[in-house]
Amino acid sequence: MSQTIALVDDDRNIVASVQIALEAEGFQVRTYADGEEALRGLIQTPPDLAVLDIKMPRLNGMELLQRLRQAPVTASMPAIFLTSKDEEIDEIMGLRMGADDYIKKPFSQRLLMERIRSLLRREQARRQPENSDPNNVVTRGELTLDTSRHVCLWKGKSVDLTVTEFLLVKALAQRPGHVKSRDQLMDAAYGESIYVDDRTIDSHIKRLRKKFKEVDADFAEIETLYGVGYRYREV
Repeated sequence: MSQTIALVDDDRNIVASVQIALEAEGFQVRTYADGEEALRGLIQTPPDLAVLDIKMPRLNGMELLQRLRQAPVTASMPAIFLTSKDEEIDEIMGLRMGADDYIKKPFSQRLLMERIRSLLRREQARRQPENSDPNNVVTRGELTLDTSRHVCLWKGKSVDLTVTEFLLVKALAQRPGHVKSRDQLMDAAYGESIYVDDRTIDSHIKRLRKKFKEVDADFAEIETLYGVGYRYREV
């Protein structure tokens, strides 16, 4: 059975092009032009995943997601934000509202497709935890990464990461003590053909540290080498 993706955006050109790309990959697609229409439709018939624009008339994406998270049928539905805004505060607020990832416009459709597939795989694995593959588990000291289920544990406690954050931790933890440049981390998180600026990587690392420190105030495993990049402390 094909999975259903909801697209919520008032830009008809974006909706049309993304819908064509998703349907070509075998997804069923439902589209909405504003937040209020989407709220009614998504609660009535929840999709497998929603892609939400932040800046929309009547009900913006953040307000929409907040309302969706309050409804039992959509409380855990995977969601990706699309936005043309650049301010880091908007990104942080979006993730705090419960978004699973965040992609800035203009964006690569291939990147969006990869994020959608990653989130759907994660959701499927969470529903079937017995399918975890021991070969996909990375352990570095107190850190455990289960890539088949998209689970991150620090000292046995869960750290809730977006797909992008998970890929960055994985890239760093696979080779403790080795420095990863920002370009290398971009490739790990976004793919070699997609460019994001250095500030985006720095913002992700900043949020990563904060999430780990919420679990353990003494967390200091991700080290900065100014002018060079980042590394995971050797175990």
